[in-house]
Amino acid sequence: MPSYEKQYLWQTIKRVEIGKLTQQQLGQILHVCNQTISFWEIGSREPDLDNLVAIAKYFEITIDFLYSVN
Repeated sequence: MPSYEKQYLWQTIKRVEIGKLTQQQLGQILHVCNQTISFWEIGSREPDLDNLVAIAKYFEITIDFLYSVN
């Protein structure tokens, strides 16, 4: 995934309430460690499909929305 898409992904995630959670809280929700969340935030790693689905379900949004530019 190009780096600009990673930026859009994390910016969108932050817009949908995830920004109100700590890395530890989000990690507990998704069953990943908070370091994984940190890697997603800085763009060195990206969520796999299972985690994208979990994020979308938890926050009641679509995966398409996660990748939206707006």
